[in-house]
Amino acid sequence: MADGMTALEGIIRQTSIRNNVLTSNIANVDTPNYHARDIKFDQVLGNEISMATTNPRHIQASGAGSNSGELTGEESQSWADKNNVELDMEVAKMTENAMIFEAGVTLLKKKIQMFKNALKTS
Repeated sequence: MADGMTALEGIIRQTSIRNNVLTSNIANVDTPNYHARDIKFDQVLGNEISMATTNPRHIQASGAGSNSGELTGEESQSWADKNNVELDMEVAKMTENAMIFEAGVTLLKKKIQMFKNALKTS
């Protein structure tokens, strides 16, 4: 059960880091030659949640490794000033990131509540 809490803590931490990257993109929407960056959350999720293979027929989980996603440059068409930040896309990414953050916090609260309930009954 503590492994689940550690994974949730990592997801919450990574969404916070990604939020800072996306905020930086939005702040530089009018900066010439600025290229949007992002942290690929699917990498982070794969790194935070690992599955044990208890049977030789189980599919091997990929993505186990470091605790953070790679900061990558966004590949999209640049504007005339060679800036490729699209405000609508960045806001959509921030909304998605906020939803993942909220889900992580909610699940962590539930896990803590489960520990509290277990301590009360024993």
